[in-house]
Amino acid sequence: MGIREHISTDDAENTITEEENMAVWLLGIKTLRIQPYSLPPLGPYDVKIQIKAVGICGSDIHHFKNMRVANFVVKRPMVLGHECAGIVEQVGSQVKSLMIGDRVALEPGISCRQCYLCKDGRYNLCRQMKFFGSPPTNGALANQVVHPADLCFKLPDNVSLEEGAMCEPLSVGVHACCRAKDVEDEVGQICNAMGGPVDMSFDCVGFNKTLSMALQATHAGGKVCLVGLGQSEMTLPLSSAAAREVDVIGIFRYRNTWPLCIELLRTGKIDVKPLITHRYRFTQEGVEEAFETSSRGGNAIKVMFKL
Repeated sequence: MGIREHISTDDAENTITEEENMAVWLLGIKTLRIQPYSLPPLGPYDVKIQIKAVGICGSDIHHFKNMRVANFVVKRPMVLGHECAGIVEQVGSQVKSLMIGDRVALEPGISCRQCYLCKDGRYNLCRQMKFFGSPPTNGALANQVVHPADLCFKLPDNVSLEEGAMCEPLSVGVHACCRAKDVEDEVGQICNAMGGPVDMSFDCVGFNKTLSMALQATHAGGKVCLVGLGQSEMTLPLSSAAAREVDVIGIFRYRNTWPLCIELLRTGKIDVKPLITHRYRFTQEGVEEAFETSSRGGNAIKVMFKL
């Protein structure tokens, strides 16, 4: 990381050193570089976060290998990363919910808050969404980011920053469950599903084969929730599924899930720590090795950066 010096015009003998903000930029297929990243000015309702933990997501790997995920195409250099947590370093003039030094998990999508979808509470579908590390929006694999304070959620003392970063992938699962369950007694059905007919299936991959298997495995009147987006177009046996009244529902990211995810982590009802299989430092060598490790799969589940 580079260090730059600023000379005070009032006193040329006083020098102030300031750490330059650096980020991981995707410049081309399998081409990553740690380079300077200029942040926008801090707004009255924003906070500046010193990023401490960032996980590599499957979408990051798609961008790394193909410069695209489905219809989201990288057309210019972009900072990667959206599974993140850190420490509040500066607060805007109107921020009352957070203080300098607070440990927070960041919800990475900024919606317009004005369209009918946002006003209806389905902000995750906002067509003007600015989502970390999804083109053309720069991500959070950086020393610092500026983000709206209401999208930064304070972590309890017993929840680590790495666990805070895992709130993002956990949110996908939580939102999928919320979309697929109508009443509380269905929770018990899910727990017992593998002992009999499958009431509900979650396809977390999104390929012809996996979704076809889910449709066939789910009994009449059940539901299939499509979580993964492996293919943009698929050919599926929908006629047989329709004849059995199997409902197919989709999810896109999540909404209003961070408080629940943090509570699940705080109480120990969900333990994400075993999922973090690899950790790397924020260096050029570390970044390259981390993305290669994650892209190979194998025993790598969640690859995490420690900044």
